[in-house]
Amino acid sequence: MRKTSLMFLGALAGAALTLLVVQPHTLLIGSSAKAAASDTYRQLNLFGDVFERVRADYVDKPDDTKLIESAINGMLTGLDPHSSYMDPKSFRDMQVQTRGEFGGLGIEVTMEDGLIKVVAPIDDTPAAKAGVQANDIITMLDDEAVQGMTLNEAVDKMRGPVNTKIKLTIMRKGVDKPVVLSITRDVIRVKSVRSHPEGDDVGYIRITQFNEQTTDGLKDAITDLKNKLGEDKIKGYILDLRNNPGGLLDQAISVANAFLEKGEIVSTRGRNPDETQRFDARPSADLVSKKPLIVLINGGAASASEIVAGALQDHKRATLIGTRSFGKGSVQTIIPLGAGNGALRLTTARYYTPSGRSIQAKGIVPDILVLQDVPAALKGEADSKGEASLPGHLAATGQEESGSQSYVPPDEKNDKALQEAIDLLRGTATNAAFPPNPKAPVPN
Repeated sequence: MRKTSLMFLGALAGAALTLLVVQPHTLLIGSSAKAAASDTYRQLNLFGDVFERVRADYVDKPDDTKLIESAINGMLTGLDPHSSYMDPKSFRDMQVQTRGEFGGLGIEVTMEDGLIKVVAPIDDTPAAKAGVQANDIITMLDDEAVQGMTLNEAVDKMRGPVNTKIKLTIMRKGVDKPVVLSITRDVIRVKSVRSHPEGDDVGYIRITQFNEQTTDGLKDAITDLKNKLGEDKIKGYILDLRNNPGGLLDQAISVANAFLEKGEIVSTRGRNPDETQRFDARPSADLVSKKPLIVLINGGAASASEIVAGALQDHKRATLIGTRSFGKGSVQTIIPLGAGNGALRLTTARYYTPSGRSIQAKGIVPDILVLQDVPAALKGEADSKGEASLPGHLAATGQEESGSQSYVPPDEKNDKALQEAIDLLRGTATNAAFPPNPKAPVPN
């Protein structure tokens, strides 16, 4: 079963035989196709010769599996930056990421001086219930030292089947002896949507990725904001998509649909005209009751984020504030290759906004450009280079555009784009782009 994905991530490419089926079990190959087939087989024979020579004569005995995987990856990287081969482990990790849930402990962690540091335990998870605290240093997992592990290796070890146990040895500031905790793994859901009130009249919603939990998380966030503020008191909502690298296409469609009652959301067009698909909003109530909506974007907003922003901008449902988005306007299809063989991530289509715009290697232009004040230490590192800078990217239709600023200040008070959005919703600032003018052209 195929799953369409728009993950922000960097095929077995060969000439296909053109076959004409004239009756069951009888295939005729035309002369041009026969010539192409002959050339293809000649190239495959060359590959086989090189493979055997490497196996026989390389200075050290090579791993056949790694040779094949490297050859496949070599073919794919020659296509575009987002087509790739996933070995079985990478495929499983991708499934966990898009599913948004896994068996684990519920800890956000980072690597510090070769040890695992707890950023924060996630509320109502085994880690939080067991007493894990922010800034704890994990030194051992079961009886194995963390020193020398990569962050991914440590995370993999903490994940595991639900109802299984793991022992954490922790160093904690102010505690002389190591703290030893035995924790039973449970189902952990990745929280891709976070929200909070801005004052007593604005609802703020941030989406960090588009996984299988995102639409439900959005609905819960809107309900929570209405309960906290009172629906009548809310002057509008802010949807923050900055530095969101993307995710699942169906989730991008359903998130856009949460703010639209009709019309096209996105269309995808593959190599063949009959592969074109159009996705329309389903008739349903706007979840925010048609309240004013502002979407924040920047150079790190890519793929699924750009689908949502483009749809809301084209339909004049929202005003976009920030900087030009990343410009990833292609769709990847995940094709499983059978048990134990991993999967193929293959670029199969370009996508277009409702007005017919392709944002590939261009990005979404905000209605209101707002640049952040970047600390001196981060200057030169605060910009995303964008899709157009990636080697082998799909060419744009028309002029390509470079990336833009992707810095978001950690302190909300210094976040100029967020403060501009709040001021517009409260009416303490004005701009011709807010609310959207139905007759105004779409920025391009």
